Amino acid sequence: MQKFAPSVLVLALGAALAGCQDQGPQKDHVKINKNPYPSTYTVFDNNSTLITNATVLTGTGERLEQADVFIVDGKIAQVGKDLNVNADNTIDAQGKWVTPGIIDVHSHLGAYPSPSVESHQDGNEMTSPNTAEVWVEHSVWPQDPGFNRAREGGITTLQILPGSANLFGGRAVTLKNVPAHTMQAMKFPNAPYGLKMACGENPKRVYGSNKIAPQTRMGNMAGYRQAWIEASEYKSAWEQYDAAHAAGLNPDAPKRDIKYDTLRGVLDGEVMIHNHCYKAEEMAMMIDLAKEFNYHAGTFHHGIEAYKIADLLAENGNCAALWPDWWGFKMEAYDMVLENVAIVDAVKNSCAVVHSDSDTTIQRLNHEASKIMHTANQNGFALKEQDAIKWITYNAAKSLGVEKETGSLSQGKQADVVIWDKNPFSVYAKAETVYVDGAKVYDRNDEKYQAVSDFMLGQR
Repeated sequence: MQKFAPSVLVLALGAALAGCQDQGPQKDHVKINKNPYPSTYTVFDNNSTLITNATVLTGTGERLEQADVFIVDGKIAQVGKDLNVNADNTIDAQGKWVTPGIIDVHSHLGAYPSPSVESHQDGNEMTSPNTAEVWVEHSVWPQDPGFNRAREGGITTLQILPGSANLFGGRAVTLKNVPAHTMQAMKFPNAPYGLKMACGENPKRVYGSNKIAPQTRMGNMAGYRQAWIEASEYKSAWEQYDAAHAAGLNPDAPKRDIKYDTLRGVLDGEVMIHNHCYKAEEMAMMIDLAKEFNYHAGTFHHGIEAYKIADLLAENGNCAALWPDWWGFKMEAYDMVLENVAIVDAVKNSCAVVHSDSDTTIQRLNHEASKIMHTANQNGFALKEQDAIKWITYNAAKSLGVEKETGSLSQGKQADVVIWDKNPFSVYAKAETVYVDGAKVYDRNDEKYQAVSDFMLGQR
């Protein structure tokens, strides 16, 4: 079996810092640009809108009947009954329901787009167990018709992740689901980056089949630990360099490595972990790993066995992004219960999320949440719509680190809003109108707000 190669990084960093001196003119301070591809997203429109007479689910556990939502300058200005305000547009939503925009924390749209041809399959850099240097945003194709279909299902925000072949798959990006010609025009301003990691079968199968480490779960763990050791040394070297320069010395900057830029971002609390991990004992090990290297273990995705450690997840502030009923397609996905999300959600301070990992179920995340609510209630739970909506709105926003900006109909938050023609937890429900930052981006009854793609057939 191939051993993990010893790092030459540490020697290089030490040699660089050995160049510190206090003689001669001080060199320019080398700084790393942490945001070289900034968002260019702009709000489409800033007209005020008043939605009246709706059943409103705020995303914070409240259900309001015959209530109003007032949107001003792209923000939620007021939510309540009989609001006495003037608006540019007034919509009578009698008999309809209003929710925050739906957020999918696990999508591959744009990186694994449709049409699904080999030349467009850009989501998995299967060339090394650690590809933390890649950024999935550099694979995102904004013309993927899947973005339009997801918007029709009420999706206003989504995280695009790299695939799960590697221990470290690369950076994820959070997007606003608006029609755009570039990734940066969709990029959620100032949203934290994510780092995709993967436990279990995938990395050991992809690399072990070629007699390359990791070949086992213990090989997975060794690979994580070695990477975090090297990342810690990289972080320390740059901190020593910055301190020496600030003290007036004349150090040479450490050698730049974009792989370790990302891992250092995690250690600095700037990049959030999103971990493909099915089994309870592996999620527990990843929490211990995070404690060993002093970072937060983040969100566990898929988490078929999350119900077994619901208390541990809540205690450590880990979100669990889960399916309602996908299971049994491989051994690590076997020990499932259909109440998984509800059991995680039942623990105090929990963060249960419903995700898609699919270009089709992303169009129906409201139905995915509904399946969980109804199945759980048949087995002794007492969940209501105002509880279940949090799994695809506020909790999802928390998982992505954007809960202060979106995820609920709270005063001052972005007006990401969906008007449904009926109870969104009905199988017959349809998103009628969708707003992102108060701008209408979809209207089921108006073709002007139904974006099209050059890559869909049957369009006018």
